Amino acid sequence: VLLAIGRDACTRNIGLQTIGVKINEKNGKVPVNDEEQTNVPYVYAIGDILDGKLELTPVAIQAGRLLAQRLYGGSSRKCDYINVPTTVFTPLEYGSCGFPEERAIDEYGKQNLEVYHTLFWPLEWTVPGRDNNTCYAKIICNKQDNNRVIGLHVLGPNAGEVTQGFAAAIKCGLTKELLDETIGIHPTCAEVFTTMDITKSSGQDITQKGC
Repeated sequence: VLLAIGRDACTRNIGLQTIGVKINEKNGKVPVNDEEQTNVPYVYAIGDILDGKLELTPVAIQAGRLLAQRLYGGSSRKCDYINVPTTVFTPLEYGSCGFPEERAIDEYGKQNLEVYHTLFWPLEWTVPGRDNNTCYAKIICNKQDNNRVIGLHVLGPNAGEVTQGFAAAIKCGLTKELLDETIGIHPTCAEVFTTMDITKSSGQDITQKGC
């Protein structure tokens, strides 16, 4: 049984037009600035109805908390919608944090990026003899900012756990040099991020012979 469950932004019949709040007519979502403020200064929006933002519950909770702190607590902290760790819980998990490669190119220019990547073989796959070139890891680095990691992607077992840990490091300004200086835990899947040395631009083979 395949279920395709979608959600619509039900904003057309709640009176927004009465007070002049604009919505994206194509999807009913609400455009906001970087402080979740709509075109009407005293009306704010958070969560899945935001136009162009991630539809994730933890993101909505964080944005709402920070909005309340700005409005009533004297804070100036804004929600970071870029460095959001997330995972697709497919049988082989996919996790990511930061920019996808295509968007990073649009934002920074291909010439200013260095992309490191590799295939890898989880230890637990060696006994059953599963394909040793199914799992994949990639980081995107901004060469103009000390090779700061602006995107991290992993396809493999427990990708959610791996991504959650590296997300904190990315928020702290993780660089390729810091990754290289980090001692890996052998043999783990996450270790692969401490040993990457092949760039996508080099065209070198990234297939693995063992764990």
